[in-house]
Amino acid sequence: MYRDGARKSIWQEEIKKKSTETDLYRMFDVVIVGGGITGVSTALKLQESGKKCLILEAANIGFGTTGGTTAHLNDFFDTTFTQAINRFGLENAKLYAESGKDAIDIIEDNIRKYNIQCDFVRKPAYLFALDEKQEKQLKDIVEGASRVGHEMMYVSEIPFPVPFKEAVVIPGQGSFHPIKYIKGLCDAFIQLGGSIVEECFCESHEKKDDSIILTTSKGEIKAEYVIYATHIPPGVNVLHFTNAPYRSYAIAFTLKDENYPWELGYDLEDPYHYYRIQDVDGQKLLIAGGEDHKTGHSDDTGECFSRLENYVREYFNVETVYYSWSSQYYEPVDGFPYIGKLPGNDEKIYVATGFRGNGMIFGTLSSQIFHDLIINGESKYEKIFNPSRIKPLAGFTEFVKENASVAFDFIKDKTFIEKIESFSEVREGEAKVIRYEGNSYALYKENNGMLHLLRSTCPHAGCEVRWNSAELSWDCPCHGSRFNVNGKVLTGPTTKKLEKIFPYQSNKS
Repeated sequence: MYRDGARKSIWQEEIKKKSTETDLYRMFDVVIVGGGITGVSTALKLQESGKKCLILEAANIGFGTTGGTTAHLNDFFDTTFTQAINRFGLENAKLYAESGKDAIDIIEDNIRKYNIQCDFVRKPAYLFALDEKQEKQLKDIVEGASRVGHEMMYVSEIPFPVPFKEAVVIPGQGSFHPIKYIKGLCDAFIQLGGSIVEECFCESHEKKDDSIILTTSKGEIKAEYVIYATHIPPGVNVLHFTNAPYRSYAIAFTLKDENYPWELGYDLEDPYHYYRIQDVDGQKLLIAGGEDHKTGHSDDTGECFSRLENYVREYFNVETVYYSWSSQYYEPVDGFPYIGKLPGNDEKIYVATGFRGNGMIFGTLSSQIFHDLIINGESKYEKIFNPSRIKPLAGFTEFVKENASVAFDFIKDKTFIEKIESFSEVREGEAKVIRYEGNSYALYKENNGMLHLLRSTCPHAGCEVRWNSAELSWDCPCHGSRFNVNGKVLTGPTTKKLEKIFPYQSNKS
């Protein structure tokens, strides 16, 4: 089974087919679109409450970001508590702090309740500053944490061989194997009568009478409620203009000296680096992540892996690289995730997006929020994570910057597409967006001479795709849609593939 990139993640061996025999012509109480931690957790929570639920997954369970995470479980976040206080007020920041603790508790309760073997362990995390600027950042983070009642304690030593100026320890964090975990959730969901259909692409929805009709690659499906757990909702929605797509990189190493730090670790670089360990078939591996950048905004994504590896080798006694992979996440303009009713749509359609680098936490929390909204009609987190919230003071500047960036990318790529006279100008193993005989194309030439030619304009909002050499994909720099070399959708929000002109092999082309 696969994930949304050419590189294999450390979790991928555990991805298995989970589809059930399902009558798609029946009426479902809730259809959850997306088979990652958000969708699977939500489906189980609602099925436990007596709802008849269906998970629709375009590829296979764990295909997307859940199969590409580094699976840190934190109750402190990329948006700091100080930032939360400044943007949303102290009381909302306290609720924000509470959300992380709730999410880890949900994971721990599910593991205990369903006896899921997923390498879950509680452990401390260390946050460390490497220079004077970062010392000031750390002080600001700790002060904000203190104001919301979150424990962070200064320490004089850290279990990582990285020179630092100042550091804090944060107890009660955790890590687990994300695919083993959602496999266990799927098994429990199926045991309770839930249905899973993989390789079912959801194209659109419409309200009809008292139900919502989903148009999918396997026909129309009816539901009372629909939840988009697809990382970013499909189609065109205001949320595509209040979120920015980012790529993050991870590498799993063995160490020569066996000096593996058991704890979780994070520096305050921009972008920051993060560390944890994982056992795979009896082999202990150090996972390091970092080198984040906006999707489609790296000239050579392969270089991101090189920079990350070189950085880690400065401090750790690296022996062998076993895995290297990248994944995608979305940055919300005001720093808080969007979890709740889909803006501009029927009140029975829900969405979860904008998790930043905290997907395992907010994906899990989404399950509780959706459950409470559908079963009880309200959630304690409803207001602070409302997708329709308007916070001009908190997010307006970033909103303007992000959409200016999207507009620039749109115009720049339309203007500066390289013109070629012959496909022979593209070398083997090379890819580029070209103008040929008046039209723009995305062209990739394999090492054996096979050409893959696609229309280069993303069907979502008309931006030009850019080549991702690390994952052999075409990525949209505007809203994060991604496609393989044959034009198939890897990641939304697009619901349409890139038009394929031809693939053919020629020794002369």
